[in-house]
Amino acid sequence: MSSIAENLTAIRQRIQSACARVNRDPAEVQLVGVTKTVPVERIREGVQAGITILGENYIQEARKKVDSLSDLKVSRHFIGHLQSNKAKAAVECCEWIETVDRESLARELDRYGQKMEKRIPILLQVNVGDEESKSGVSPEGVFDLFQAVSAFDGLMVRGLMTLPPFFDDPEPARPFFRKLRELLEQLRGRASRPEELTELSMGMSNDFEVAIEEGATLVRIGTALFGARPRF
Repeated sequence: MSSIAENLTAIRQRIQSACARVNRDPAEVQLVGVTKTVPVERIREGVQAGITILGENYIQEARKKVDSLSDLKVSRHFIGHLQSNKAKAAVECCEWIETVDRESLARELDRYGQKMEKRIPILLQVNVGDEESKSGVSPEGVFDLFQAVSAFDGLMVRGLMTLPPFFDDPEPARPFFRKLRELLEQLRGRASRPEELTELSMGMSNDFEVAIEEGATLVRIGTALFGARPRF
């Protein structure tokens, strides 16, 4: 297995190169280390190498990792599909929720956030590819969802998130990333607090450089960082 520190260095260099191509400051882009099925020891190695944000896909797995890695200073983003009945657990173990795609989920997150005296940063997940197999509000529906969710005192909408169709070549994903950026710009034009809408979570191991060129501020990287996941 390659060193996670070496992988992280290589990824950061690729982030810098992508930013340079479009005259962006690399400091604008944060790396979310996706830890789905990654052993705790590898996660610890990654945090020690400099990872500051962990991306969690499953609540049960996330809760176990929180207990096992409680000594580490790290932020956790929930990046998987979230059922409304898991909202309480998500608020307990994650600082950000990136996958809010319906008002009913937002309402539950708000309820528990207020009970725990937290104002939770969230992203609205948009299904830019209109794929039946993926979660997310439609591009057309994002404005109504934003309006509804903005009324919840326990939540703070910070931007948008997407998982575009997968392509072996990352270039065909570019229009989907561009669409999300355009949607965020439109939301900012309608928002009462546009200064809070700064985040675009898009791009993974196979296409994060194109995503950065199109405006990503959060890139969710697992395989390129921790290595290939085991196949069961």
